[in-house]
Amino acid sequence: MDKTALNAFSQVTQTISDDSPSPKSLWQTQLAEAWRSPADLLDRLELTELLASVPTDLHQFPLLVPDSFVQRMQLGNPLDPLLRQVLPVNSELTVTEGFADDPVQDQDASPLPGMIHKYANRVLLITTGTCAVHCRYCFRRHFPYEAAPRSLEQWEQVLEELAGDREIDEVILSGGDPLTWTDRRLEKLIVRLAEIPHLQRIRIHSRLPVVLPARVTDDLVRILTSTRLQPIFVIHANHGNEIAGDAREQLQRLARSGFPVLNQAVLLRGVNDSVDAQTELCRRLINIGVIPYYVNQLDRVQGAAHFEVPVEEGRRILGALKAKLPGYAVPRYVIDIPGQGSKTEINCDPSEHRC
Repeated sequence: MDKTALNAFSQVTQTISDDSPSPKSLWQTQLAEAWRSPADLLDRLELTELLASVPTDLHQFPLLVPDSFVQRMQLGNPLDPLLRQVLPVNSELTVTEGFADDPVQDQDASPLPGMIHKYANRVLLITTGTCAVHCRYCFRRHFPYEAAPRSLEQWEQVLEELAGDREIDEVILSGGDPLTWTDRRLEKLIVRLAEIPHLQRIRIHSRLPVVLPARVTDDLVRILTSTRLQPIFVIHANHGNEIAGDAREQLQRLARSGFPVLNQAVLLRGVNDSVDAQTELCRRLINIGVIPYYVNQLDRVQGAAHFEVPVEEGRRILGALKAKLPGYAVPRYVIDIPGQGSKTEINCDPSEHRC
């Protein structure tokens, strides 16, 4: 993440306080108290010997991880799959050929600040640069978040653009993470979107129900179901150990709220690059009513090369799931190729290149 993304990180406190009632909600307090010091985190996990592998300068992409997620990590395990997703390592400083700051060319598909229009009938809105966790493989770690609208008034130009394009029937709220917005702010935007007649669906892409489960509240469910728009919720979990404790309970609650809940994972070296890990993740998801949707080949963002799994290895791992899981529990293995009209499915028939 460069200077622009660092500015987004500084919005965490602003996001917590903006439009918030007093006292703060539980999830807001937990986000404010998230771990930010690698030394403190490693001391908590009895892994102080790993501090030597952490970069000394983290100002470009700081550590950020809520305690709920940390509680699911294994004490004394340097290979813990959850820790590997969030702990900064010196490998991130290596400049790798073939990796880029904008690997999926989001900025080339952005006709207006905060709006990404890659596909014919759907548009993605970058609601914020703030997240509840800093995943070290994040493909938007260098994104210029400061250009995105901050207030509902600043979103008016985007809303006018949406209203003028009748081919668009679905809006995706992404970021950053849209659920770092307060309920009040989120509701205002969703209500405005529902006023556009040709919009039919609203999709939420969020990692908060996994890393900060307290964010799943009655008010959130009410907001998502209170307009005519059909909600679709997409979470992001990469390993079965993430679907445990309070996260398991709240994800099941979300899945039983009456709208589809899907999971997108990323294939990551040292995290879920085995048949057993992928099988267990899918089983835990489907057991609480969350559909395994995609396993994404790593987007080649600069700083994340050490996470990459070769496509042929990924093909073998994902292909083996068909013998272990019912068909509805097998995710599609996909890659985001810039310029294509949708995600490209890696395991599909060669004559069928689209998902």
